[in-house]
Amino acid sequence: MKLNYFKIFGVILLIAGVSCNNHKKKKDTKPNVILFYLDDSGYGDYAHNGNPTIKTPNITKLKESGVNFTQFYVTSPACSASRYSLLTGRYPGRSGLGSWVIGPNAKKHIHEKEITLAEGLKSVGYKTGIFGKWHLGSPNKNNQFSKITLPLAHGFDEWVGTNVSHDYNTAMLLKSNPNDKNPIPGYSLIAKDLPSDILASESLTGVCTKAAVDFIKRNKKNPFFAYIPYNMPHLGLFVSDKFKGISRNGVLGDVMEELDAAIGEIRETLEDVGVSENTIVIFSSDNGPWVVFHDRSDTKYGDTRLQVGYATPFRDGKGSTWEGGHRVPGIISWPASIKGKRSEQTPISTLDILPTIFAITGVELPKDRTIDGRDIRGLLMPEKYDNKPDEFKFFYSYFDNQASAIRKDSYKLHIRIGSTKKDNYGFTASKETPLLFQVEKDLGERVNVSAKYSEKVSELQVDLETFEKQMKKEGSFWDTK
Repeated sequence: MKLNYFKIFGVILLIAGVSCNNHKKKKDTKPNVILFYLDDSGYGDYAHNGNPTIKTPNITKLKESGVNFTQFYVTSPACSASRYSLLTGRYPGRSGLGSWVIGPNAKKHIHEKEITLAEGLKSVGYKTGIFGKWHLGSPNKNNQFSKITLPLAHGFDEWVGTNVSHDYNTAMLLKSNPNDKNPIPGYSLIAKDLPSDILASESLTGVCTKAAVDFIKRNKKNPFFAYIPYNMPHLGLFVSDKFKGISRNGVLGDVMEELDAAIGEIRETLEDVGVSENTIVIFSSDNGPWVVFHDRSDTKYGDTRLQVGYATPFRDGKGSTWEGGHRVPGIISWPASIKGKRSEQTPISTLDILPTIFAITGVELPKDRTIDGRDIRGLLMPEKYDNKPDEFKFFYSYFDNQASAIRKDSYKLHIRIGSTKKDNYGFTASKETPLLFQVEKDLGERVNVSAKYSEKVSELQVDLETFEKQMKKEGSFWDTK
């Protein structure tokens, strides 16, 4: 009996030891990261932000599982510049690209010396994949069909998606393939001239979702990073047969509800393979809706008057340095560590994603360049991190990737007005006569309070000037020195 007692006691100790080790192992396991980035989707395109006729239940569930940031910003109101900032934590003016959009024949691309979110995570053992639109460079005769134009040269192990927005006449749907060389070694062409290839265009959301699901299943035992920048709801709108006509909101609603279902499928996959608790999921859009097409009935996209989303309650949209161009939905979820069902009013931006994810995963920030974002773990996990992030000081970039406005605290100062609608709403702005709005009280930027708060105007003018000087001094990796 004594022997049996000791045997039982030993087994109990063994089980306890294994349990402790497993607990420690689980605690030390690096979280997976999934980053959803829609294209041209406005703040008001979602049920959780008040849209009454677009169903987005899976995005609502994502919001309920994490933190919904009601003041979430992107650095640029257009494609390439916004994506550059998301992946590098740096303002578009540091890219050296000179423009907010890189066309398929542009010589330049994201520079090989930039350190992307994928490269940092790959350096600590992550598998990395991109499933969707790249739009940070294309191989063409102007860059000698360079390999460093596409995602595999910037930290990604695999890719399925388009080189540029699908509305370019020469847009391609590509996938990584070490055994092929079309259009360059390491890639295969799935479809070309996308706008005229209706079936390929309608398949975009499904193709990228399927590839992401497969990637997750293959890497369930490794830490992984899946960047999923869907093409939709950028014009022209394409939706698969399964989702045609399902929404009360017409084709825009159909597109949004297909995207929502895709996000639900990916989250269900995380559950199925047992990694949902330890996966950070980030959701946003690259800029606001393309409101210049709100009033056009005869465009290359057809009648777009009812096909463009909503920046409600903000002014203007894509291509604009008004709030509607830069304010987008922003959700961050991590069930294992971030308390859910929270709305956070403290403003943050996509610049904060890279430094925060690097801090969580143990990637050291580069010290040879400016990282403009902040570590916001204190906002995400205040129970664990009592340090508040640095002051929110944010610069709104325009078509030339230079600042047009600055936000600090609740004040926003415009020194030039940017809008693809060419609509200044009765205002003028310059460095000498700037506009000042209190954007937490005045969501639509209607009341110019520059005369009332002249000291705040002067303060923000100095901040802008200091920022511009620092940008010019540091330059970009494209500069010849």
